Amino acid sequence: MTNNIKKYMESKKTEMIELQKKLTCVKALSPENGGDGESEKAAVLQEWLKKNGFENLEIFNAPDNRVTSKVRPSIVATIPGSDSSAPVIWVMAHLDVVPTGELSLWETDPWQCVEKDGKLFGRGVEDDQQGLVSMTFAAMYLLENKITPKHTIKLLFAADEECGSAYGVQWLVENTKLFNKTDLVLIPDGGDPEGVTIEIAEKNLMWLRLHVTGKQTHGSRPDTGINACLAANDLSLRLHGLEKIFNKKDPLFEPDYSTFQPTMKQKNVDGINIIPGDDVFYMDCRILPCYSISEVLKEVEKTISGIEKDYGVKVEYSLAQKSESPATSKDSEVVTLLSQAIEKAHGQKTKCIGIGGGTVGAELRREGIDCAVWSTLNDMAHQPNEYCVIENMIKDAVTLAVLFAE
Repeated sequence: MTNNIKKYMESKKTEMIELQKKLTCVKALSPENGGDGESEKAAVLQEWLKKNGFENLEIFNAPDNRVTSKVRPSIVATIPGSDSSAPVIWVMAHLDVVPTGELSLWETDPWQCVEKDGKLFGRGVEDDQQGLVSMTFAAMYLLENKITPKHTIKLLFAADEECGSAYGVQWLVENTKLFNKTDLVLIPDGGDPEGVTIEIAEKNLMWLRLHVTGKQTHGSRPDTGINACLAANDLSLRLHGLEKIFNKKDPLFEPDYSTFQPTMKQKNVDGINIIPGDDVFYMDCRILPCYSISEVLKEVEKTISGIEKDYGVKVEYSLAQKSESPATSKDSEVVTLLSQAIEKAHGQKTKCIGIGGGTVGAELRREGIDCAVWSTLNDMAHQPNEYCVIENMIKDAVTLAVLFAE
């Protein structure tokens, strides 16, 4: 069967490329990124799916008055399985993409998919259209060969992944009954060039906004003011020092420790000779799952109190974003089935890892649903001249078809 699947996918190479081209030219940017959402792209994909044999399609519209259509659509395509007692297998990709960034860094038009040297160039071709196309053609293999899988297969083409999933998977979890704790979820949205790493855990994510208030004064008279910038700088260093308090290590992750990094800083004053009375900066904290965000925040508050006492400032903090989730077990069924499919299709042994970034897997792991994030990719997400290696796309389609057909 594996050889038949490989031949099938090679025969579909041109169609895969054409689907990539069709999707790339439809901008699907969230309002936060200056766009109008995913509705147009979802409509294009829905039409394509219908023309190619996908009859069981459902559209789930998350309300969003910021976009023209007033909704953020997610599409679910279902292929019923033969064993109703077998867990449902979900494969999830996202419709939205990120902005292009500095256009002068692109060698091609980012909104046109360009084929060159075995690669496809364009915004979104790897993140996440490679996974989207791979899972779609894996399912098409079942449809065109009239194969009924043991497991019911559900493909989710989700909205709003790039800006937090509030209108995508998070909304679906909170407003529908699509998911069950017995479901097995694959997310082809992260991996390595060999396609052997399976992400089963994420560091807890905490983005802090810190507002330090002092007293503005003339640069020549610091004695008459309270320098908020000075206090903020010390605060950022002390918060960075939390790495020495939350100092456990976990070889599942790279780096294998919790990180507390100062990042963005907002403008404070307009002149060099003004001592600022306000200073706002942000911290990006990636925390090993062995620590909860609540216990970390206790240390954050203790650190803030020390700064307020030492400098005479007031410090307010808020959470720009937070996410924490349990790990999926290395021995879970979703990891086992995926590992077996990769070995059967390509003769490769897999290994489990954790990541510092966030995926929609966290939303589902919090619901007690096992998720595995995997793909064969070169990690070009969000970069200028983003590309997808065509053979990677075909390879992942083979893996998923082998898994589906078992």
